[in-house]
Formats: sequence, C-alpha cells, structure tokens
Amino acid sequence: MGKTGKKLAITGIVIVVVLLVVYISLKGTYNSLVRMDEEVKEAWAQVENQLQRRYDLIPNYVETVKGYAKQEKEVFIKVTEARSKVGSANSIGEKINANNELSTALSRLMVVVENYPDLKSSQNFIRLQDELAGTENRIAVERRRYNEAVKTYNVKIRSFPTILLAGMLGFDKAAFFQVPEAVKEAPKVTFGSALRPQQSAGFALYPFIPDLIENAFA
Repeated sequence: MGKTGKKLAITGIVIVVVLLVVYISLKGTYNSLVRMDEEVKEAWAQVENQLQRRYDLIPNYVETVKGYAKQEKEVFIKVTEARSKVGSANSIGEKINANNELSTALSRLMVVVENYPDLKSSQNFIRLQDELAGTENRIAVERRRYNEAVKTYNVKIRSFPTILLAGMLGFDKAAFFQVPEAVKEAPKVTFGSALRPQQSAGFALYPFIPDLIENAFA
C-alpha cells in the first residue's frame, strides 16, 4: 500500500470515528431528552389526577354551601364558570391558567363560608371540606414535583450543545405550574352590601385553614 493509500485509509478511519462519536452523542442526547420529557409528562399526569379529583368534588361542595348561602350568587357563578374553563382546557398551559382561575374563585368561596357558622358545623360540609383540603394539599405536592421535573428538563434543553439539537429533534420548553401574582393577590370581594377587606389569595392552595382566615380579618 502506497503513501496515498495509507492516507486515504487513515482519513477513512478518522471519518468513521468522528461519525461514530457524533452518532453516540446524538443518541445519548436524544435518549436523555426523551427520558426527561417522559418524566415531565408522568409528573403532569399526577397533577392532573389531583386536579380532576378537585374538579369532581366542587359541585357537591358548592351545592352544600348554597344550602346555607343562597344569596351569594355571584361567587357561585364565578366558581362554576372557572370550573367550566377547566373542563374545556386542552393544552397544559390552558389547564394551568384555568386551574389558577379556579383557585382564585375557590378562595373567594372560602370567605363566604366564614360568614356562615351553621354551615361550618354541618357534618356533610365538614366531610367535603376535609376531602377538598386533602386534595388541595396533594395538588401542591404534585405541582412541586412537576415543577422540579420541568426545571431539570428545561435546563437540559437550554444547555450547550443540547440547545443546538433540541429544537431540531422536536423538544420544546415545558410550562411551569406556578401561581401568578394575580392569584396571590385576590381583589376585594363584595358580599351583599358590605365590602370586605382585601383578602390575600395566597391561601387559595390551602383554603381550609380557619385560623388564617380569621386572622386575615382581625
């Protein structure tokens, strides 16, 4: 084999090695993104399970409150409308926004509940309240896990050199499930002719803590 032949052979080997390295790198990156994407989807599925549980509990809860507070029509309408938006939401982003709106509506309903001592002593209401409270807590836990999975995934697709490949491979940033400022700061709510003080909706995710609500109006 002459010098030219040796050079061609070496060049061919180098090209094969480079292609092999590129293939292994691409395969590793793709498989890693697939795994993280599936982890995000799995985490979201757990969030949705709890959101669906809350969605199913709300009608009975609202009807129970109505039995004691029929005049609070506006609040019931807001909860019903927000729940309807949750039911019609399709994408993850739409579902997050709709459920945040529902959390705000529920926090307003909690203010109504505090005005009716007889309602709070109802055994049926207490049972529903406990179920909904437990669901809200589970939503908070699963939301945190989902956001952790999203953070890991988003950091990966934004890191070099993955950022050069993620878009080409069809991987986009995932949406965080965060409570926006608009939900954290609930507007003033008017019940009947009395204007209640501004109530923070930060407790929307933990709406069944009477002491916190009492202190808010102290």
